[in-house]
Amino acid sequence: MLAADNLNLYYGASHALRDVSIAAEPGRITCVLGRNGTGKTSLMRALVGQHAVRSGRITWEGEDITALKPHDRARRGIALVPQGREIFPRLTVYENLQTGLAPLPRGEKRIEDDIFALFPILHEMRNRRGGDLSGGQQQQLAIARALVTRPRLLLLDEPTEGIQPSIIKDIGRVIRGLANRGTMAIVLVEQYFDFARELADRFILLQRGEVVVAGDASGLDSDEVRRYLTV
Repeated sequence: MLAADNLNLYYGASHALRDVSIAAEPGRITCVLGRNGTGKTSLMRALVGQHAVRSGRITWEGEDITALKPHDRARRGIALVPQGREIFPRLTVYENLQTGLAPLPRGEKRIEDDIFALFPILHEMRNRRGGDLSGGQQQQLAIARALVTRPRLLLLDEPTEGIQPSIIKDIGRVIRGLANRGTMAIVLVEQYFDFARELADRFILLQRGEVVVAGDASGLDSDEVRRYLTV
């Protein structure tokens, strides 16, 4: 289980996260909602170690990982699908997937068939350069690259951004299917409420770096959340 408590993160004098707490457990999807600039990506960077927190504590599977570097967190089963995808445009699809194998032990550096079962288009295009794929296909590649590490915690930073509706539905089915296996905790960052509402088991809503609403999705007040997302 992931438990992040009272995280405070700064960029110079700018206070990006203010006492933010979040939890995620295997088999469940925790959604982080908020408009642009509310701290969603900063939270993801804190969780994977890309930016150190000023204060607070992050534990994963009972271990305090607050001070660990990103590569050490990756070796402990934490994977990030970054906003903007960040694939390598000059590498082939297969080569992009191979870059995700770095955190695995030498004897486990292989791409499982399950990856292509989840995203059949990637098998069809495995010899195409990443830069030749559509935006939706690149997003599927970015998710698949994270999954080759066999993560137990998957963080997705706005996977629907700039994606056509048909692929958004496919991505939603994959995310829910991964959660239903019961072995992976998922944190999904979104600003599109309808997509998040369909998937979320729990949620937090950020505004100006603070959690303003949190709870189980079953108790979600749609009008209240929409008000924060549209103001």
